[in-house]
Amino acid sequence: MCWAVGEQEAGLDYLVDALLRHRVRIGEDTRAEIAVVAEGWGVREAVTRRLVECPGDGLPAELELVEGADTVVGVGDPALDGFLLIPWIRSTGSGRLLVRAHVEEPWGDLSLIPEYYGVLASGQGPVLRLFESFSAREALEELRRLP
Repeated sequence: MCWAVGEQEAGLDYLVDALLRHRVRIGEDTRAEIAVVAEGWGVREAVTRRLVECPGDGLPAELELVEGADTVVGVGDPALDGFLLIPWIRSTGSGRLLVRAHVEEPWGDLSLIPEYYGVLASGQGPVLRLFESFSAREALEELRRLP
């Protein structure tokens, strides 16, 4: 069991390694959910690189992990001025998009932790709802809840 500090992160790492090693097919919804858990534990970057390599099950899914999309969307919403919006998870049924809103660090990288999560009506906006930086799970639930 992974209960002590740091063990949850190691558990996620172990899970994704095992999925890859055994070539376990996973659904796209599961892939997106694992990415959200990894985000909550601060290991999204390390885990997601390998998570996207896991074979898919080919079944229809409600969600699509679009991690690694090079596109930075701009939506013209004053609440998000000055932030770089990184596409993260798309609702396949509605086309709505969950984005991470980061600041650009002085050295050019994105901030490690997003300032906000936003649910957009599409890749171009508008913003339907914003969530604080600790609310990735709630943002995913909202993406699913919206028609």
